[in-house]
Amino acid sequence: MKTAVLFPGQGSQSVGMLAGLAAAHPAIADTFAEAADVLGTDLWSLAQAGPEQRLADTRTTQPLMFVADIALYRALRQQGLPEPVAFAGHSLGEFAALVASGALAFADGLRLVDTRATLMAAAVPEGEGGMAALIGMDDEAVIALCSDASAEVSADATGERVVEAVNFNAPGQVAISGHRDALERACELAKGRGARRALMLAVSVPNHSSLMRPAGQRLAEAIDALDWRMPDAPLVQNAPAAAPADLAALLGSLRTHVFSPVRWTASVQGLRDGIAPELYLECGPGKVLTGLLKRIDTSLDCRATDTPDAFSAALAAASTTSPA
Repeated sequence: MKTAVLFPGQGSQSVGMLAGLAAAHPAIADTFAEAADVLGTDLWSLAQAGPEQRLADTRTTQPLMFVADIALYRALRQQGLPEPVAFAGHSLGEFAALVASGALAFADGLRLVDTRATLMAAAVPEGEGGMAALIGMDDEAVIALCSDASAEVSADATGERVVEAVNFNAPGQVAISGHRDALERACELAKGRGARRALMLAVSVPNHSSLMRPAGQRLAEAIDALDWRMPDAPLVQNAPAAAPADLAALLGSLRTHVFSPVRWTASVQGLRDGIAPELYLECGPGKVLTGLLKRIDTSLDCRATDTPDAFSAALAAASTTSPA
């Protein structure tokens, strides 16, 4: 069956993740052991023991989720998952997609993600940045709301205060990012503009906002130092919501990734309309992307893979011969 593989990013981690699969699938332990050799950190023990607060620190979350995504993908391939027809990853997940698709070696990808995490954590003083989720407002209304909140808070503050729409996750579900005071004001305004929910997220970094531009500029240097090649199958990138035509386009998008919006709705629609996978597999801990795909298009068949039963069911579905 024509299968696209999707990789989740930050927010899908949890204490004990993938424990039910690791005993049966050596590829998971092997991947975490390889990561320990690269970074000198035992991410597997940390994932199993926690604490949750440590897992939520972006400096831990990013390499941890990257390794977990690749470990699960390797386990699926080891068990016979057919070659995917396309790849995509949500935010941080795009880096796992790059490695899974053959565009970058695992060790290089892990070091790049670790550098990304360090640069992003240092971009804004601790406690000054964050993210929030708005439910029930359309994209244009959220963009206008952020502009109003930024202007209001900046007028009363010393220096510009920023809040921006950054993750267009599904119709009626947008994440915003920026300075904490501007985020809080945006959430207050949202409640009077039709939002069903407006809540601050447990994220200390203003991901994908313009505040990440300095981190992105430094990360671009690390990106350019690596050995890249075109993916083995189309890889839909977050910002353009399209697969790159060549390596220059891929790297151009990647250099601005940390301060560009995640256009997930458009990315999924591009996959659906341009490549037409029959099955989508969420390859990583949790079911966040599976839920988002159902909000984007209820007809899409998306399966989580992070428990033994889900893993087996997804593998069986992907191995089914497509009807003639």
